[in-house]
Amino acid sequence: MPCVEPVVPAPAIPGPGQRLPSLLLAASLLSLLSACSGPKAPAPAGVAATPAPPAAPVEARQVPADGRAPGPTAGLKLQPPKPVRNQEALRQQAAERLVAANPQRTYLGEVPQVLLAIPVLEIELHGDGSVRRIDVVRHPGQARDTTQLAIDAVHRAAPFGDVTRMPKPWKFTETFLFNDDRRFKPRTLDN
Repeated sequence: MPCVEPVVPAPAIPGPGQRLPSLLLAASLLSLLSACSGPKAPAPAGVAATPAPPAAPVEARQVPADGRAPGPTAGLKLQPPKPVRNQEALRQQAAERLVAANPQRTYLGEVPQVLLAIPVLEIELHGDGSVRRIDVVRHPGQARDTTQLAIDAVHRAAPFGDVTRMPKPWKFTETFLFNDDRRFKPRTLDN
């Protein structure tokens, strides 16, 4: 039986006389690109380079009931959540609270092409929106510690709003998109 795959000839190896023009072209392109990116301008006098404050106002927060050491955002509390009536509103409000409660642990920009880890959690709630149970739907193959980082972030963001107007079970699933800095973005907010 004849082979049905086309035969592609191997690329020709450039000879000594052909390498020089391609190296010169590469060097000139590199120098052109490096000329476009100059040093950053210094900050104007009197303007301090400080990070922007978190979007949501914050107040005192309780220590988690499981006894884990609180992180840098411990001692902070979000504004009370609004009651939700459907799954979509619950997921959206939960994702926004996850970001607001974890400002040093999240990012909102474009998701990198290659992610460090993608844990998926199913969060079950009590009627008042507090966390009843968290099940890990997917552990990442690498950086398995990000699963615990995601679980801790959920506890910091709770409660998620009165869910008694929704049909039971009061659950939602969130996918955490971790970059190489171990900062996450809830997939719900990745439009």
